[in-house]
Amino acid sequence: MPRRSTTHLIDQLIRDLPCPQKGAVITYDDIVPGFGIRVTKGGARAFVLNYVISGLERRMTIGQFPTWSATAAREEAKTLRKKVDRGLDPLKVREDERDAPTVHELFERYEKEHLPRKRARSAADDRSMWVNIVLPRLGTMKAHAVTPSDIDALHAAVSAKAPVRANRVVEVVRKAFNLAIRWGWRQDNPASGVQRNPEQPRARYLNGEEMMKLSAALAAHPEKDTANAIKLLMFTGARRSEVLGATWEMFDLDRGVWTKPSAHTKQQREHRVPLSAAAVLLLKAMKKAATTSFLFPADVEKVRRRRGTPDTATIAEQPLTELKRAWLSVCRVASLAVRVEKKTKAGRPVLDRKGKPVMVWKATVRIHDLRHSYASVLASGGESLPIIGALLGHTQPGTTARYAHLLDDPLRAATERVGKLVGDASTSR
Repeated sequence: MPRRSTTHLIDQLIRDLPCPQKGAVITYDDIVPGFGIRVTKGGARAFVLNYVISGLERRMTIGQFPTWSATAAREEAKTLRKKVDRGLDPLKVREDERDAPTVHELFERYEKEHLPRKRARSAADDRSMWVNIVLPRLGTMKAHAVTPSDIDALHAAVSAKAPVRANRVVEVVRKAFNLAIRWGWRQDNPASGVQRNPEQPRARYLNGEEMMKLSAALAAHPEKDTANAIKLLMFTGARRSEVLGATWEMFDLDRGVWTKPSAHTKQQREHRVPLSAAAVLLLKAMKKAATTSFLFPADVEKVRRRRGTPDTATIAEQPLTELKRAWLSVCRVASLAVRVEKKTKAGRPVLDRKGKPVMVWKATVRIHDLRHSYASVLASGGESLPIIGALLGHTQPGTTARYAHLLDDPLRAATERVGKLVGDASTSR
């Protein structure tokens, strides 16, 4: 590139510089070495800085004229020169910044390498939080440039409508940034130390009367597969995904044992659990009518209508995936549901044509509460926390500790027996 002699660069001089016939010409400043103005054939003017580092000559563009004045560009050139003197390469820093991965790219790698290790339901939930909440707010930012303040702001924005969901969002973001540290994308985790919203345990325990009403509603329910799935949840305290994904090869009905493979459990460990006589009786009756490897195969007609899938054989070899409609139906019959106002995702009431709130049925208990209820029956019967944890498949004692208060009844009964014995002995004297 042709070069002109050095001169003191000022704005007026730069405006008057002629355009070359071809290519570009650089006129250098007489104060800062390597600092100059480049003028192209088309009349574009930009400030540049030439420097040598590690034996290599480098040239970087500072900015366009007149967006940058000569004075401002000169000061920037001085600053860049100081960095070069300290052994830094400003152009490489700029290139690294330009090529640095964004939060969206962080998610893409997280999705590719981490999500396949999670259960399908959990992975889908993670993906939903990223796509609908995290990426719209942070997706275009460079991953290394995200600050704790950015994560705090994200948490606060979600907390305004969904406090518990906001905590879950922080959890998945924190995991992704932990991986970013491992991948060498940054040195720290901006999602660490977030002040999370308080959460109240949502455990709900069905009492004996409620269990009887629910059992009666299940016995009368027209969809036997879904009713049996809920019954098995009640009998075993298993997670919904474990029951719906169960295959017949996991069961030894002669010995009354269900062996859940690691791929089907939350802890990703094989879980061998004994079955009650009632559970074995239910499973034996179901197996006589079984036509697929799954205990609860997908409803062919429903799937075909929903997806437009013509391949009946393919659908038949898929498991049942949802119990929401059946659960609400049996809860209504069992008096475990109430009428509430239907609301939008933003939390506003849905109104009918007359301006009145639309009312819908909502169950007062969740399917997962069957697991809590199973544990409560064990605890009330005097079973220890380790036994309860083993039956539920817990690997950490702290997970089972939530049921400790349920041991009060058998403990009270035990201490009453001692009290009665001591009292009787005292009276007899």
